[in-house]
Amino acid sequence: MRKYIILPSLLVTLFYSCAQTSNSEKKTEKRIQPEVQKEFKLSDFLTDNKDLDAEVERVFSQLDDTAIVAQLIMPAVGRLGQTEATIIAHIRQRIIGGVLMLNGTKEEFTAWIKNFEQMNDTLGNLPFLYSADAEPSLVNRKIIGSTPVKKANEMVNIDEVRECADLISKELNAIGINYNFSPVVDMSPNKTVGFRSFGAIPANIIPWSDAFIQQTQSHNILATAKHFPGHGLVSGDTHKSLQMIDGELKEISNYPELIKNGVLSIMVAHIGVTNNPTYDTKGMPATTSETIVTTLLRGEFGFKGLIVTDAMNMGGVASIPNCEEKAIAAGCDIVLMPVDAKKAHADILKKYRADAAFKKKVDAASKRVIRMKIALGLL
Repeated sequence: MRKYIILPSLLVTLFYSCAQTSNSEKKTEKRIQPEVQKEFKLSDFLTDNKDLDAEVERVFSQLDDTAIVAQLIMPAVGRLGQTEATIIAHIRQRIIGGVLMLNGTKEEFTAWIKNFEQMNDTLGNLPFLYSADAEPSLVNRKIIGSTPVKKANEMVNIDEVRECADLISKELNAIGINYNFSPVVDMSPNKTVGFRSFGAIPANIIPWSDAFIQQTQSHNILATAKHFPGHGLVSGDTHKSLQMIDGELKEISNYPELIKNGVLSIMVAHIGVTNNPTYDTKGMPATTSETIVTTLLRGEFGFKGLIVTDAMNMGGVASIPNCEEKAIAAGCDIVLMPVDAKKAHADILKKYRADAAFKKKVDAASKRVIRMKIALGLL
């Protein structure tokens, strides 16, 4: 008799225990509820749109401070970047908001993006921005197996520029990349960037860059004008050390028309400015200069899109202590390729919790990233 009395009790206990475990998991699972009232387009990002504003605030309000800071961190995966295992660990730790697909094959990138987004969905993370240096002059080296295109300095007319942007964008769409760090709008003399721009004929830089931008963004991909405030007229290589603009900022004139026409992202270079009473960076790179990022680019030029740093592991900035924190303090929205993404997140989060003025900057940057993700249709 005892066996028949105890068995139903055990069944009830086991059922109750399983139910409690399931409920507990549901309580601890942190998911962002889309609840989008209407569809948004990439072109909505720069508009005065109260519905989009409200959606940004709704999504932002569901994030804890770990996830808020994570939106600002973008490591790279692939050759010369992090391993797939490292990115997966970062996803589980909830410390990144995007990934640069640095060097690899189309098949690798497609598989990685699919896997990363499945993880984000399971863990309740926001979807990622996926970027690439898909410039005409680099894309075939950066994305192995991509359709061959002419280098930027080899193109002969604006129709070729548009066709090239179309071809690159369609390939990025197929892979799942939604953010192109292109075009280069620098002048041509610098040998590390000159062949990558349309500056062989200076008069072509603005109209050809604008054509590339408009065509790219018509495919629901962010385009990026780079390298602000200008890399073409300095002699050295910022991959190796900090380079300086001595005196006048001659290349900033390439940006106002692109901004007016709606470019959605601008990359800031690890280039300092000296002997310029208005824009001197005091021996620091532009990426960490509030004068360049906030006063000039945001303020005087009125840029409202995403400001991303050049790679933070480059010699022009990597030796500066807490350089990622300094870049956010200067007004950048995304720190690209930090030497140590986990440390960068921890440094920014620590200051976020202790400094109200810094917190305000982080919140604004995070909301811009969220706004872009909504405008891209990722949420």
